[in-house]
Amino acid sequence: MAPRSEEEKQRRKAEYLKRKEERQKLKEQEAKASKSKGSGTDAKKKSSESTGASGPSPLLALPEDALKQVLCSLAARDLGKVSMTCRHMNEALHDVRISFLLSRLRHSPVGPLKEISVCNNIDEARVMIDQSLGGGETGRMIVKRKGKNAKRKNADEFVAYARFLDEAVHGHVPLGFRAEGEKTPALAPRFVSGRFVSASPEHSLCRAGGDGQKCGAGGSGVASWGVGKRGQCGHGKREDEQEPRLIVGGIGYGIRIVQVAAGGGLVRVAHSLLLTSNGKVLSFGTGQYGALGHGYSAAKQLPDILRPTYIEALSHKQCICVAAGELHSAAVTVDGDVYTWGDGFCGQLGLGDKRPAVAPKHVEQGGLEDECVLSVSCGSRHTLAVTEDGEIWSWGLGHFGALGRSFTPFEYDADAAVVALGGEEAAVPVAMGHGAAAQDNEQQVAAEQLRAHLDLLCNLSLDDSSNQCIPMVVESLQLTKAIGASAGHRHSLFLDENGAVYACGAGRSGCLGVGDNDSQMYPVIVSEFVNEKVRIMKLSAGVDISMAVSTTGQVYSWGSMKGGRIGLGAANSYVNIPRRVTIHDDNGDNLKAVDCDCGYVHSLIVALNGTVHVCGGVGTDGKSDGQFEEEGDGPSSAGAGFPRVLPDFNLWHRVPEPKEHVKKEKWKKYGRYEVKGRSKMLSEE
Repeated sequence: MAPRSEEEKQRRKAEYLKRKEERQKLKEQEAKASKSKGSGTDAKKKSSESTGASGPSPLLALPEDALKQVLCSLAARDLGKVSMTCRHMNEALHDVRISFLLSRLRHSPVGPLKEISVCNNIDEARVMIDQSLGGGETGRMIVKRKGKNAKRKNADEFVAYARFLDEAVHGHVPLGFRAEGEKTPALAPRFVSGRFVSASPEHSLCRAGGDGQKCGAGGSGVASWGVGKRGQCGHGKREDEQEPRLIVGGIGYGIRIVQVAAGGGLVRVAHSLLLTSNGKVLSFGTGQYGALGHGYSAAKQLPDILRPTYIEALSHKQCICVAAGELHSAAVTVDGDVYTWGDGFCGQLGLGDKRPAVAPKHVEQGGLEDECVLSVSCGSRHTLAVTEDGEIWSWGLGHFGALGRSFTPFEYDADAAVVALGGEEAAVPVAMGHGAAAQDNEQQVAAEQLRAHLDLLCNLSLDDSSNQCIPMVVESLQLTKAIGASAGHRHSLFLDENGAVYACGAGRSGCLGVGDNDSQMYPVIVSEFVNEKVRIMKLSAGVDISMAVSTTGQVYSWGSMKGGRIGLGAANSYVNIPRRVTIHDDNGDNLKAVDCDCGYVHSLIVALNGTVHVCGGVGTDGKSDGQFEEEGDGPSSAGAGFPRVLPDFNLWHRVPEPKEHVKKEKWKKYGRYEVKGRSKMLSEE
């Protein structure tokens, strides 16, 4: 190859320098473009810092009246999303709070009861906003603001209060799943949603807590208190709790609870059920009768469960309602199917016999399998279900009339039982010196007593064709459309779409509210509400007591007054027609209510501001039942029997997640190893 000439070398060198210069110019242009882009980003960042994360919301361009209309028409859940778009929108919410309350609480057209009138004017709305911050030192989480916006800090908490109102008054509770074929999230049943408390004869459950980060606003957790000897409080220990205590383990902080159910009876057993927003069911407490639904353990036992545990048999189902009775439990799925489990000695499981079920079983008797059930309620020995068509179905023990329908007796022969036990031949021993007539008389009395005892207790067969073991419709209520039912100890209450209340069952202590103590085998209307033109939106039946909340936020109760359990005084008497119960805040001002629930020796009332008021009381740590003085453990005589507010407690307040303190075990060093001392190991054994 011939060597390049000088001219060729100069030409190639010039081309190289030209390309180098072009590359240099291109780099300078890219640097200028990057610098101008960076300055634009900084300007945009500064603008976003002053107006919001994504600039001012287009809604702010609307006139003030139009903006109020838009914000008031949004559900509380969507209102929270809008308030997070920018700071100015959150500040605008501060001025819309009164209008929002009036749109929700005055003559609301939402839900089956279309005449809810809890708040009627602007002055009442202002009072409610001030009262909503009550409850004492609840430790609620507040957004800290400085300068001119410091006075608007409570607007951040208004969204949580609005969600509480949407659920408490209107029953708007979107769940975390969709029904088959539906595009929108499923909603909890109207009579189930808005229920925040549940009381058993021994303990109480209340929806409270939650930080609003992972599973909604406050009220998504659970607090419990009362007797805890069987683990029914869910704190992992068999200890009593005098004051509400939040259940740990992510409840309310990752696991959103939408319903609580406290079960138990007069036999010193109790259990609890929790329904999550994903349709799963947790249970804990007494496992003796299978009411927890976990089945047998590996050792073929039914142990007590001390912490909330998912029911595996319902893991493939999505539930919308749960209920806990004395010794049995029930759940309703999104498809309208009913599952029951626990003790079935009186046919309360609805499975066609009196056998127990330690795991949930589908109720497929009496035609209920063809109905779409919305809600279910469990009493002491009976169960009630409300269908989508407004029908009431009942099953279980009908002896006291709690079923509200006719029924056939259980199949057993008490006379045959007496003979089998030697009742006629092995008579009661006769005292020496009595005549034949006296001997025959004593034998006859003893035999009659034995027969009476066997009539109540001696069910000789678990197979029974009685229709008490089969769900059947309450025919006397077919002309009315029912929206709710509550099963008590020996009586039942029903609520129709017009706010009327019907009652049936044992009338002991006037718990039916019809003006006498007689039992009613079929539902009768509580005429006191009709005469006073009172419409009811929530009701509860307990042990010989009843309570209800009207559409105007007033509380009514009737039944036994002993120990102040219905909030009308602590006299050893009763009330057989509904009477008003008043609740007050810390300043002595009257409050309106949104929910209630009855147990045995106490009742719970939820006020419109989120505080919880207790009537009566469950004796813990060996104390007597009933209300107590501040000093001492006996029933109080002065001011006893009236509702008292739980201190430093509010349902809807967002609070930090509680942490369980675990004591660290001290280790001793022996030689090269760190082990427990011998005395410590022997004491543990």
